[in-house]
Amino acid sequence: MFKLIMTWNIREGKEAEYLEFLNRDFVKMLESINIQPTGAWYQVWGHGKQVLAGGATADYETMDKALESETWHTFQEKLLTYVTDFEMKVVEATGGFQL
Repeated sequence: MFKLIMTWNIREGKEAEYLEFLNRDFVKMLESINIQPTGAWYQVWGHGKQVLAGGATADYETMDKALESETWHTFQEKLLTYVTDFEMKVVEATGGFQL
């Protein structure tokens, strides 16, 4: 199993639009490209990115195909209108909380 780990900060003044986009499109988009959402965390205080979100696939080939898809690229472009400092990585899932 492979996990997609994404982190970002929400653009100042875009919070309401971001939350609407997240609730309306985020899970549907991941599922449409065969990535199963595994969780999302919002940091209220402390240092680091505001949001950490993840999704998983059964194998690397599925993850690679998903991240090369036009759907993913379109989604990422739209997400970047609401967030800054976007980073992502794919790791082999270990079954616990991963950064």
